[in-house]
This record gives sequence, C-alpha cells and structure tokens, in this order.
Amino acid sequence: MARVRPLSGFPEWTPEDRVVEAHVLSQLRHVFSLHGFAEIETRAVEPVERLSGDSEASKEIYTLGRLGASDDEDAKVGLHFDLTVPFARYVEEHQAGLAFPFRRYQIQKVWRGERPQEGRFREFYQADIDVVGRDVLPAHVEAEVAIVMVEALARLPIPATSMHINNRQLVEGFYRGVGISDVAGALRSVDKLDKLGANGVRAELNAKGVGESATDAILELARITSSDDAFAYAVDDLWHTSIQVGDAGAEDQLREGIAALAALVARVNAAVPGSAVADLRIARGLDYYTGAVYETFLDGHEDLGSICSGGRYDSLVAGGGFPGVGLSIGVSRLVSRMLAAGLARASRAVPSAVFVAVTSEETRAASDAIAMRLRARGIPCEVATSAAKFGKQIAAADRRGIPYVWFPGEVGDGEVKDIRSGQQDAADADAWRPPTEDLGPTVLHD
Repeated sequence: MARVRPLSGFPEWTPEDRVVEAHVLSQLRHVFSLHGFAEIETRAVEPVERLSGDSEASKEIYTLGRLGASDDEDAKVGLHFDLTVPFARYVEEHQAGLAFPFRRYQIQKVWRGERPQEGRFREFYQADIDVVGRDVLPAHVEAEVAIVMVEALARLPIPATSMHINNRQLVEGFYRGVGISDVAGALRSVDKLDKLGANGVRAELNAKGVGESATDAILELARITSSDDAFAYAVDDLWHTSIQVGDAGAEDQLREGIAALAALVARVNAAVPGSAVADLRIARGLDYYTGAVYETFLDGHEDLGSICSGGRYDSLVAGGGFPGVGLSIGVSRLVSRMLAAGLARASRAVPSAVFVAVTSEETRAASDAIAMRLRARGIPCEVATSAAKFGKQIAAADRRGIPYVWFPGEVGDGEVKDIRSGQQDAADADAWRPPTEDLGPTVLHD
C-alpha cells in the first residue's frame, strides 16, 4: 500500500485542537447573535464566471466536475474562495424575502488555491458579518460592525487586538490631488507595503507611470497614524505641500474622507477604548470599497498580518442599490497561531466526563445502565471496553483525560472517583453530577 502523504494547505486538527477551534466559533456566533445578526449558509459552489470577476482571484479558484462528464453535461462551477461573492449572489437571489437593512453572519469553509505558508491555507474557515441596506445605509453602521468584531475578538483567548482603519475617499482624494489618474492601480500597489516594503512599492508605482513626487507623497501619507483626530492635521499639512492638480473635487473628497474617518475612530474608541487606530497605510486593494477600510492586528503577533479585514462598499450587487459594510475574520489563520504559540489549549481531548468501569463481562449491563442514566441527565460518559483490573481501567481513563471513574456496586449505584485528587465517594446516578468546569472540555490559556 502506498504511503499516505498529507496534502499541503488542508489542515486536519487533532481532537484537542478541534476543541479550541470549536470554542472560537462558538464565541463568534454568540457575539454576532447578541448584536442581532442572523446566520445564513450558502452553497459551497458558484458558477466560475461569477467567481472569476476579479482577475487575481481567478487564479485561485478550484473548479469542480464529475469524472467522465462532458462540458455540456455539467455547468462549470468552482468552490467559493471567500464568503462575499456567494453573499452577493444570495442577496440578489433572495432580496424579495429579506428585510433591509439585512444583518447577516456567515461561518463556513472556503477554498483558495494559493501557496500554503504559515497561517495561510487552501481550505479554511472564515467568519463574516455584513449589514446591507436597500439604497441607503447610515455611516454609523461602519462603527457598529467594527465594535461587534472588537467585542468578538475580546472574548477569545488571545492577546489584545487593534483595528487599523482608513477611508477610501480620503485616500482617493489625496491621490487625485497629487496627479494620479489610476487610483485603483496605485491602491493595489500600496496594499503590498507589508510584502514589498517601501522600495518595492516605489518601484511598482514607478513602473505604472507614477512620478517620483507623487510616489513620495503617497508613501508619506501611508506613514500617518493616530488613535484620535491628530491624523487630520498631518494629512492637511501634507496636502498643502504635495498638491499638484487644482482639482476642487479631489479636495472635497479628501475633506469628506477625513471627517468620516475621524468620526469613525472616535465612535469605536468611545465604545471600546483604545481599540481603533486611524492608519493611512491601510489600502485594501479590492476596487469595490468606497468608504471605511479595516485591518486588525494581534498585539505581539503582527508578523501574522491582519486577522480581520473588510470595508464599506456602495453596492453588494451589480447594478447598484445595495450599499453595505462588512468584516471578515480568518478563523483558521487565527486558530493556527493560537495553537502554534500556545495561546490556548484544550483541557482534554474527549467529551466524556465519566469513565464507567466494568467489574466483569457478566455485569456489563449494569455499567451500561449507569451510563445511560448519566447521559439522560446531560453528563457525557463512556463505558470501559474490557473488564480489566480496576487499576488498568483507571489508567485508561487517565490517558484519555477523563476526570472521573465510576465503579458500579453490588448495592446501590456504587462509587465515583476523582482520579486527579484520589477522592472517592458513594454516588447516585440520578443525583450526582460533576462540577460545571468538568462537564466537558474547556479551553485553557495563560
């Protein structure tokens, strides 16, 4: 038989790791629900022509087809590489049955054919929230989704996070003012600052025809950051020293963006002090963003890159009419760092709180009956697979991390032993229950 080889980029967690992942997903669902977001799930596949609208993303699509099927037998479909494309289709298809503004969260796996590396997978979980309006959506929603995500991340066993926010109106107005005509192309280059560095981005901008003075200006803009409205004064100074084009529309756009960003950062920090930063380096290279753009970093783990990103868009659906704002957490990316860095671990791998011993095969039915009574009261348990000596049965429970062993008795239900402390007491299967923290696996962290 051929040796089994792992597939790179397709993680398979151990049972202990799955406990941590399940805890993260549970906490996210809890916070999203508290804020009134309804859960949806979309199909895993979409027509390739819908998925491939972004030329960069089209290189990463996994396509599907039945073996032996001809092209005309199966429509060409691909696995979705994010949750935004299927959500846009969902809103377009189901709009008549949705109440707007529509508040949705979605936690599903996505598939992306990129090069695997630390924190980047080909199959992974994403968790998205979006608020989509019909024709209009108030600006304060941009703060609301940010606050929801900050609160959700704060419930996880991870270090503090900081949400870095920029505004596309501000950036586009500035770029226009320094003479850049291809604003979208310049934004895509600036979005690579972390990967290419300033010199690499400069070279790419120059190759796109952006002059040195304009390149200097936008790289200087990307250095501006503050946790309050101080960034506005720095932008104003840079504008007056860098402007090359007398475009009143560009300056109006810039001023609107400055005001919107200052208000947004103030709202988020008022709700969760110290959580938001105005950071004019944040570009988000996707063309459809029109207002706030967000990236979120884990303190002490900035090398991981952004763990939660998103932004404001004018229309989710082609043709207009559905403005919205959304954020997405790379759940598998975050969990992989939590596990690798020892930020969280499971208290045990198995759900069983009780290991019911078997005295002999002739009395196994009595052990099974005790287990059934415990399970009926919501206490997870399992029965020994063999009637070995009690010492071996205790060792088997200990290896699996099960904290309690139940010894059936000839009179009554027998005794239960906490194998950590050694305490053993008579117990009634219809009344005894373990402490809440022992009832199931928990997630431990320092």
